[in-house]
Amino acid sequence: MIDNLTASQMLIPMALCLGFLGAALVIFLHKMLLKPLLLQRRLNSLGARGPSYKFFFGNTLEMKKLRQASMAKPMSGLSHDIYSRLQPHLSAWTKTYGRNFTFWFGPLPFLVLSEPELVKEAAADREKAFRKVEPEGVVKRMLGDGLVTSDGEKWVKMRKLANHAFFGESLKNMTPAMIASTEMMLERWKNRVGEEVEVYEEFRFLTAEVISRTAFGSNFAEGKRIFDLLTQMGELAVASAFKVRLPGISKIYKSRDDTEADELEHGVRAVILRMMRKREETVANGEAENFGSDFFGLLLTAYHESDESKRISEDDLIDECKTVYLAGQETTNTLLSWIMLLLSIHTDWQEKARKEVQTHFGDRAPDADGISKLKTLSMIINETLRLYPPAVGMARKVVKEVQIGKHVLPKNTYFTIDTLALHQDPEIWGEDALQFNPERFSNGVAKATKNNASAFVPFGIGQRVCAGANFAANESKIALAMILQRYAFTLSPAYVHSPLQIVTVRPQNGVQVILHAL
Repeated sequence: MIDNLTASQMLIPMALCLGFLGAALVIFLHKMLLKPLLLQRRLNSLGARGPSYKFFFGNTLEMKKLRQASMAKPMSGLSHDIYSRLQPHLSAWTKTYGRNFTFWFGPLPFLVLSEPELVKEAAADREKAFRKVEPEGVVKRMLGDGLVTSDGEKWVKMRKLANHAFFGESLKNMTPAMIASTEMMLERWKNRVGEEVEVYEEFRFLTAEVISRTAFGSNFAEGKRIFDLLTQMGELAVASAFKVRLPGISKIYKSRDDTEADELEHGVRAVILRMMRKREETVANGEAENFGSDFFGLLLTAYHESDESKRISEDDLIDECKTVYLAGQETTNTLLSWIMLLLSIHTDWQEKARKEVQTHFGDRAPDADGISKLKTLSMIINETLRLYPPAVGMARKVVKEVQIGKHVLPKNTYFTIDTLALHQDPEIWGEDALQFNPERFSNGVAKATKNNASAFVPFGIGQRVCAGANFAANESKIALAMILQRYAFTLSPAYVHSPLQIVTVRPQNGVQVILHAL
């Protein structure tokens, strides 16, 4: 009897274990098989076309295969057709299914939008049906819940801080720091006339210095450490971009990517906390009356706010620092690099820009008022952003059923605005859509896009447009104006055209130019 009792007792945990595994299997199959198939049937009934759902992986294996093939070698010549290189899956599916179609990232269905009218309608979001897609894995650790990824009241609160720091008089007050940082870079170039200069790396140092000084009041060493760690996280995010994760698996199992991302995130956090304590001590010791008016100072003021409704947490502060460090540096760095590439090829436009700078400033340093009058440089910047936008697309989650144009989007589906497709569409931009032609922006964005500004979205669209867009434009104009005052430049024979997306669209092998004295 004792043996029988013992055997019965042993069967209980076994049965519980089997029951748990059975329940887990049912949940898994529902989420990864039944639910996607039912949703696909619904989408098909609504007229949505696209590649079919494949169990567990969706279409990610095909996406990864096409991406690996497109990135296996540099582009031939100096073509600006980067859509087929960076988004080969979307490029291929557009030819098969049309401009708007669905694809599957694991069990998640995405509707691709590449018609300006639909983009405008989606950006308006009159039904309040869309939310930012919450990042996962490495991207979550890289950006946290900062301005780029947050929603609702938190986003409103953080956007107000960013607007105060990067618009109007605050932006104008950053001009001296931008000029001083550019002077430091040009000082390094003085003895390099006739030599090759790798400007992507030069601009990486410049933009790191500028964002550190203007937004954080910190030294270059602190900023560089943060940039290096965030760059490593960006590379890790790209390497794991097409990996589909089991639902909830990250809560019980950490992959090698998760562990490495955790270590990098802790490193970023440690540097920001040191900066934070240092400024708090300065105020506590009476060396400063407040935390300062730069972005970091505004964050610290909000962190110490007595009104709980206005207060932000330590995690909020750190996430916003990561976002601004990354976006503020990366966006301007890549923009300047692509401009230098394009102007080194199109020396006629380089000369037009130089004459404009000389007309407004002569040999003196740029000033805030004059910078706003550089129309030719503005045209060149816009055309560069059209051909090489910082981000290739923008995704949103559908939180309640809604209609966009003729497309009905069920709850818990997603859509992505295909920025590159919009920016390179011949129906919008003309037969020279893949050519560098700043003249198309001579009468502003509206006329360039046939009165449909939703076709030009390098920094996003609607109320979620990037808060640092004006900062990037101003910094770029100042740096370019000062370069054009001193040097002419042509493309080095060593340059290899290999655009790559890591956080932003960047030159994989840098941009090498030859400096010439004026």
